[in-house]
Amino acid sequence: MKHRRTSTTRRTAVAGAGAAAVALTAFTLSANAAPAPAPSPKALSATAAQQLAGALASGLGGDAAGSYYDAEARKLVVNVVDEAAAKEVRAKGAEAKVVRHSLAELDSARETLADRATIPGTSWSVDPRTNKVVVTADSTVKGERLAELDKVVKSLGDRAAVKRTAGEFSPLIAGGDAIWGGSGRCSLGFNVTVGGQPHFITAGHCTEAISSWSDAQGGSEIGANADSSFPDNDYGLVKYTADTAHPSEVNLYNGSTQAIAKAGDATVGQQVQRSGSTTQVHDGEVTALDATVNYAEGTVNGLIQTTVCAEPGDSGGSLFAGDTALGLTSGGSGDCSSGGETFFQPVPEALQAFGAEIG
Repeated sequence: MKHRRTSTTRRTAVAGAGAAAVALTAFTLSANAAPAPAPSPKALSATAAQQLAGALASGLGGDAAGSYYDAEARKLVVNVVDEAAAKEVRAKGAEAKVVRHSLAELDSARETLADRATIPGTSWSVDPRTNKVVVTADSTVKGERLAELDKVVKSLGDRAAVKRTAGEFSPLIAGGDAIWGGSGRCSLGFNVTVGGQPHFITAGHCTEAISSWSDAQGGSEIGANADSSFPDNDYGLVKYTADTAHPSEVNLYNGSTQAIAKAGDATVGQQVQRSGSTTQVHDGEVTALDATVNYAEGTVNGLIQTTVCAEPGDSGGSLFAGDTALGLTSGGSGDCSSGGETFFQPVPEALQAFGAEIG
């Protein structure tokens, strides 16, 4: 049998074609491979989530649209307006959620509300879970005022929504430990120092109404007002005038206290506690930041909104998470039987205004 001889040139050509086929096959397999899965969100504490949220917001700029902490899953969820920003968020260990409205669009809606719907008994804040400005109206908003509010909110399209709450938004003066002045009572927020001298901070609507404070009804003065701001802000500073113990702690009303080592910013979704002289200690969740509340006495901006209940006399009391001071009780609606919403003045802003330190 004769065998046909294949030339070297032909063998080379065939080998080259085979190599090309192998290369093409490899390329096709690579092109058809499933994309790499997105990295899983990191398990974070609320404090770590707040720090990461701040860093991401700064880096993303206009692509960021708010964030919140999922306490059950222990992850940070960050709203963004496009997939490129989402990839950056995932790479840093947070969960990305692509939403319709940027923070600039939601802030524009807030400005419209401030211009056209500053009605006593209303509040508004950005809800990062729904990517809307949620406008809350208490039981006093009705008739023509409710119709006007609905009209303004409707003009904002899907950037805003109205909800109702029972009771009446009001500062909770009647308001940690009880502090008394004249016929009123509030609650001490946190002990601080200013230039090394002992002071305490409480709600501004308390210090606007009362100038001298005692730790018992009709008792001797332990402190006098040093500074105060209400409305717009809701913080007051009282300087100790008596040799009174002033530990950096919060009364838990169970025979123990919680040491307070520092001040920090709250995070949406964070679990928090409040201590006050009327209803003692209650817990709940942060639902919004930078909330605006239109009390009958005036409008207060930049508040922490929560599901924690409070009642008259709790004003000025401590909002905290572990050893971190977060807020001073400002006001709200409802009570600790039926529930309600309570707003808090952020502590870091008050400390900065007074040149004070936790201590």
